[in-house]
Amino acid sequence: MPEPGQERFTASIIKAVGLHLLVLILLFVSFSSAPEFEPAKPIVQATLVQLNSKSPATTQTDQKIAGEAERTAAQRHEAEELQREQQQQQEAQEAAQRAAAEQRQAAAAAAKAAEEQAAEERQQAERVEQQKAEEAKRKADAAKKLAEEEAAKQKAAEEAAKRKAAEDAKKAEEAKRKAAEDAKRKAEAEAAAKQAGADRVAKLKREQEEAKAKALAELLASETQYQQAQADQFGDEVAASYDDVIRRYVSEQWRRPPTARNGMVVEVRISMLPSGDITDVVVVRSSGDAGFDQSAVQAVRNVGRIPEMQQLSRESPSTFDRMYRQRTLRFKPEDLAF
Repeated sequence: MPEPGQERFTASIIKAVGLHLLVLILLFVSFSSAPEFEPAKPIVQATLVQLNSKSPATTQTDQKIAGEAERTAAQRHEAEELQREQQQQQEAQEAAQRAAAEQRQAAAAAAKAAEEQAAEERQQAERVEQQKAEEAKRKADAAKKLAEEEAAKQKAAEEAAKRKAAEDAKKAEEAKRKAAEDAKRKAEAEAAAKQAGADRVAKLKREQEEAKAKALAELLASETQYQQAQADQFGDEVAASYDDVIRRYVSEQWRRPPTARNGMVVEVRISMLPSGDITDVVVVRSSGDAGFDQSAVQAVRNVGRIPEMQQLSRESPSTFDRMYRQRTLRFKPEDLAF
């Protein structure tokens, strides 16, 4: 589809060509309609010579001369008329020529005006096209600048996202490594605590066995005393077994507080019924850290009931009353021990 500037330029050219054709047609009509003049007739000039003779011949001659004079006057008048007509025709022809010249000048002026108008319209069209080109270039530059800005923003966002992803991955890796180290340290601490507990239990058992053996040796003199020693030994064995049960229940409920440090020890006293229900728990020896002490108390309360104690109270009520109606527990950060 042609542009508006091209349409105006084409219309201007059509107008100029039409105006030139109109001027040519007018010139052709003016030349074809100019009047045709008859060729000028020669003017007869006569000279009259008067004679002094008075004879009839002379008289006739005078009459003839007079007639000739009249004819000559008539011819002169006719010649003058013809001259005037020729002069008028010449003036008319000159006027026609002037009119034709004026028409040519007007046509030339009109053609020049048409050319100037066409040139002006061409210049106007060129200016419009130039303005459009400049506007299109400005819009293209603005669009390009906007696109570059958007691309820069997108690139910055992508780089920021990459940096954040890298930082998140690094943090996740660091957290994973730290968690692995914490888990390893915890496992090592738990293993060490279990080993230490096992060593303590083994040492305690050895000491108890040695003490029991010594006590039994001293009590062999009396059967009653011997039987009582056997009962105490049975009670100690039962106590060791149920202590493991209590340790397992309490350890499952105990949560190591943030303030816990190795070397802390808190002792709590548990009160139980023959059904195994825990009725009370109090601190009998503080660790010096209230948070750690409270964590031990809360762990025992969370246990609530130890069903295995019901069997012990049925099978050996004396052992339950003597050892578990009230039982003292010792808590350490690295392990739970009695």
